[in-house]
Amino acid sequence: MAKIRITYTKSVIGYNAKQKATVEALGLRRLHQSVVHEDSPVILGMINKVSHLVRVEPVEATEEATK
Repeated sequence: MAKIRITYTKSVIGYNAKQKATVEALGLRRLHQSVVHEDSPVILGMINKVSHLVRVEPVEATEEATK
């Protein structure tokens, strides 16, 4: 399964509490922090809800192997 990198780019201050909870559930705590997740329907749905707060990019297999 493919992996994606999610980067927290915009603060949740002033947004709905559910959006803040979604960002935290993705594992993001600080601005400009990145996490890698499997590309699953659950994760994609969470990203869809907070797409204006995060940046998403695919992780290549070579990047994944170096970590």
